[in-house]
Parts: sequence; C-alpha cells; structure tokens
Amino acid sequence: MIKVITYGTFDYLHYGHIRLLERAKALGDYLIVGITSDDYERKRGKINVNQSLMERVEAIKRLGIADKIIVEEYEGQKIDDIKRYEVNIFTVGSDWVGYFDYLSEYCEVKYLERTEGISSSDIRTKKRNLHVGIVGSDPYLEKFYSESQYVNGLVIDAIYRDGQSNCLEEQEDIRTFADYDELLDNVDAVYVHSYPEAHYELVKSALLKGKHVLCEAPITINKEEYHDLKQTSERMGCILMDSIRTAFSTAYERLLLLLKSGIIGDVKFVDVTCTSLRNYENKGDKKWNSICAWGPNAMLPIFQILGTDYIYKNAICKVSDDDELYDLFTKIDFVYSDAVASIKVGQGVKAEGAMIISGTKGYIYVPAPWWKTDYFEVRFENPENNRRYFYQLEGEGIRYELVAFRNAIIFNKKYDYIAPSISSEFISVIQDFYEKNNIYYIV
Repeated sequence: MIKVITYGTFDYLHYGHIRLLERAKALGDYLIVGITSDDYERKRGKINVNQSLMERVEAIKRLGIADKIIVEEYEGQKIDDIKRYEVNIFTVGSDWVGYFDYLSEYCEVKYLERTEGISSSDIRTKKRNLHVGIVGSDPYLEKFYSESQYVNGLVIDAIYRDGQSNCLEEQEDIRTFADYDELLDNVDAVYVHSYPEAHYELVKSALLKGKHVLCEAPITINKEEYHDLKQTSERMGCILMDSIRTAFSTAYERLLLLLKSGIIGDVKFVDVTCTSLRNYENKGDKKWNSICAWGPNAMLPIFQILGTDYIYKNAICKVSDDDELYDLFTKIDFVYSDAVASIKVGQGVKAEGAMIISGTKGYIYVPAPWWKTDYFEVRFENPENNRRYFYQLEGEGIRYELVAFRNAIIFNKKYDYIAPSISSEFISVIQDFYEKNNIYYIV
C-alpha cells in the first residue's frame, strides 16, 4: 500500500483545495490529510483564518477523499507523522516548491501544480471589508491601529475627534469626524476607548444605528446601563464585545484549559496584581482611575476560574488627595464558599504584576506582566514535576481580539470569550466604588 500525506489550512474549502486533494489521492492508495490547528496557525503568524478547526475538519471529512484526517499542532510534526504512519509520499502545492525538500530524507516529495486563480486568501479579501471607526484620544490607539493592519477583512479608516487632538489624525487613510453621528453613518462598527463615564452614551448611539461595538472594559460603570446595552444589541442584531486583550491570548486560553483538566487540583486561591505608573501631569486628566483601568483585567481570571457567586467582598482604596474618585490603588478580596481571591490594582503605585493560582495539588505562576504573558509555569511540591508552557503572543493580543470581533460579525456568532455575566460583575464591583458601597477609603 502506498501512503500519501498532505497538509493545509483548508480555510473556506474551494475547488482548488478539492482538486489538490484528488490529485494527492491519485498518487497512492491511502491519503492522510493534516489540518493545521488554530494555535499552530497563530504561532506561524497566520491569524486571518476565518473558520474554526472543527469547521475545517468537517469540510474535509464531508468530501470523502481523505482516508485519515489528523491535526498539525507543532513545528517538526511532519517528520513525526511520516515516520508514525509509514508514509511513502509527501505532497503539497507547487507554491511551496523547494521548501519541503528536507523531507526527502524520509519519503518521496512531490509538488503539485495549483489551480490558477483560486485561493482562500482571495476569497477572504473579496468579501467586503468591515469599516471600523475609532472613538477616543488615548495614545494606545496608535498601537491598536497598527495591529489592525495584520487583520484581513477589517479596516480602521475613521476617527471621532471628540473635541480633542488625536494621535491618529495625521494618518492619510483615516477620515476625521467632528460629529459622532456622521462617523456612525460611515462605518460598520466602532471601537470605543473614550473614558468610562462616556461609554454608555457612545455605545448606545452606535447600537441604535445598527453598528457593532468593541468597547474598552468597563463598557459602563452602571449595571442597569449595561443590561440596557445588552438588550439593545440583541434587539438590533449587533455584536457588543468587551475589549480585554488578555482574554484572546493563546497562553491565557491554554491556562484556563489546563485548570479545567484538574492539573493543580481544586483551585483555592487566586492572587492577581495589575499596576502602572502614569504621568497625569502630561495627560491633564484622571478619567481612567485604577479600578476602571485595571479592574476588569484583574477580575477576569478570578471570575472565569471561580465564577461570580462569591459570598462577599472587602475593598480598600487609597484615593488621590485632590480627587476622591481617583484611586491610586485598590485591593479587593473576594470570599467564596470554598476559595478566596484577591486583586491589587494601581496607577499610583508599582508592584510585581504577577498572577498566582493555588490549588490542592500545585499552583500556576504567571510572571509579570501576566496580562501579556506568552509563558507560565505549573509548579508542584516536587520541583521535578514542574512544567513550563510557552505560547507566542503577537501584538499583545490585539490582533486576536480584532479577528474574534470580525468573525463574530461575519458569522453572527456571539463568542463568549468574556461571558456577559462576567462583564456585568465587573461593572457591579466598579459601581460599588463610585457609589461608595462597602469600601474602606484611605485618604
């Protein structure tokens, strides 16, 4: 029996793919098709895959051409697969001529001519681009715009000035609007990064015009307002998504999966720290206090790991001498029936921005800055059992967040990277800060 193997992404399965697979099958008696995993695509810098791994596997399976379907997950797997399955022929499209010659040491390598004029990239780019407008003036928006250039099918080409100068106004391909309604009339979606007190009105106006919204968390600072926005988004058929880049990073996603597997036993304590030192003498305002700037990030792993049904919370805040709504730092303890969690956030103090998740069998250590991590460790009583995990992080997770936002719009799917119940709880905790509910203040 002659065994043939080929690999591909097979995003948006088309005639060119089918023709390649048919010709690969004709080379032998048994065809193995390797489909690259989402995580491996990200590691290779290929983040514009629209379909999930399961969708791509099912599409290949329905063709009935492959005798066996496998998933490619790591560098060097091709050699392992060729040896494991005793493959005779490796084949791939002619656009890779010479690239896989090193495999000839293990089997025969054949390059097949591609079907001209057809590619998944063409299919993706021929779909109408989503035009996104930016609302805000934070210098961070430069990085956000820069990272958007890596995402196919999504174009940031408009900005709402909001009475302030903006770092992106000099970009030739970005239109500046002084009127928010006019901006909304010229885009399909908006990214809102204004300031927390202004988010509700900006998001509500966008949703009522049928525009999709990606909003820097917290989406509002009032729980009733948030529920109103969620109802409006559902009524208008729009996507409303929190912008917390950590939630979309590969390392963080894998960390949560490991916890679900019980690798460290039952989680009993989660300790999260997020701090920065910001110079407000130059910014001229304090619109982003510590609880808003860092609170959602810090609370995200706690609520995703332990849930939102804590028994009570205890909060201590050190506020600014000249602004009682600006906390230099805040510490909040969440007490559950069988676990405890703690967050420490600050923009007037600096601390080690690490995360530690403690369990009955071991613990997970995520070094600073944990919210940008591409690496974490699982540690045990016996150090010989410790494990290290590395996952590439491109663009601090912004690219992955934009891809998720784009896909949610295109496929009309509300991906729960951050569940609405968790977003609601962020806001509930922040609202307590503003309303001074059960907060101990250090003046």
